[in-house]
Amino acid sequence: MEKLLGLITGSILFFLSALHVFWAFGGKLESVTVIPETNGKPTFVPSRGLTLLVALALFGFGTVALWSSGNIFYPNKTSSIFSLLISFIFLGRAIGDFRLVGYFKKIKNTKFAKYDYLLYSPVCILLGTSYFYLGWRSF
Repeated sequence: MEKLLGLITGSILFFLSALHVFWAFGGKLESVTVIPETNGKPTFVPSRGLTLLVALALFGFGTVALWSSGNIFYPNKTSSIFSLLISFIFLGRAIGDFRLVGYFKKIKNTKFAKYDYLLYSPVCILLGTSYFYLGWRSF
């Protein structure tokens, strides 16, 4: 069970990492809005460097999922701690900043807010729960 969960979780994170690399080098997905917006305009424009840094972090998170599940290396206390920390990152993202992202955001009538409610936050809950399980089971 743990190995399959780690493979699924890692695969999701590796896909998201590759997507960020795609965006960093100018790739576009016209039908999807991934940046929070106010008054019809993005709240920020991420630089190539920042987007690549996010891609690297997501790749690292995917590696931790494989490590914590025993797919690569042997799971230990360090992998458990990393998994629990990553769990809190994703669960925190799902809760949100109480303004633009997460389930408790105030701005709810934008295209991004709809995607966030239906896709981004649920995926964060799924990932956060997965990492929590992978991290907690080793203690």
